[in-house]
Amino acid sequence: MTLIRSILASLLLASSFAFAQTPAFVEKDITKDQLEKLQQGGFVIYMRHGKTDNSRPDQLNVDLNDCNTQRMLSNEGRKIVTEVGKALKAAKVPIGDIYVSPMCRTRESAKLVFGDRSFTVNNDLFSSTNQTTEQKKPVIAITRRLLSEPVAPGSNRFILAHAPNLADTMGYFPKTEATVVIFIPKGAQFEYVGSIRPEMWSALLH
Repeated sequence: MTLIRSILASLLLASSFAFAQTPAFVEKDITKDQLEKLQQGGFVIYMRHGKTDNSRPDQLNVDLNDCNTQRMLSNEGRKIVTEVGKALKAAKVPIGDIYVSPMCRTRESAKLVFGDRSFTVNNDLFSSTNQTTEQKKPVIAITRRLLSEPVAPGSNRFILAHAPNLADTMGYFPKTEATVVIFIPKGAQFEYVGSIRPEMWSALLH
C-alpha cells in the first residue's frame, strides 16, 4: 500500500511539474508595418465579437433564432465594434470572404463592422463555451481550417466569432472584446502574427 501511494505521489508530482512547464501564450501587438502588409492581402483576420451585457447570460439551451436566449452586445460594445469597422476601412484592409458565428452577438457585430455587406454564417463557429470535448471538435476543425487555408493575394479572409473557440484551437484567449487577431495561413497550419485591441487603432492609423 505504501509503495502504491509513493508511485501515485510521484506521478502527481511529475504531472504538476509538466503542467507548470507549459508556456503561457504571449499576445503580441501588431506594428504599423505589419498593418500595412494587410493591404496586400493573403492573411486571415479573426475578430472577437463586441462587449456584451453580462446581466443577460446565455440560456442553457440557446435558440439561435431567438436572441432573447442569448447574451447580447451592450451599447458600449456596439459603439466599439462600429469604430473597429471604421478603422479597418481607414486602414484600407481588403476583405474577401467573411465567416461569422451563428450567435446573435456575432451576427450583430458583423453587421456593425461591415454594414450592408453580406457574410456567411457557419453554425460550427458556435461558441465552444460549456461544450464537451466531443462537441468542441467541429468548432476546432472549422476554426483551424479557416485559419490555415491559403488566401489569394489582394484580399483577406475574415472570421468573426468567439474567444473560447480560439483558445480551444491554439491556447489563445483574447481577453478584450473586439480584438482583431492576424494570422498567416500556411495550408496545413497557420502562424500567429499579432493582435490589435480596440484602443490600439488610433496610434496605428496616425
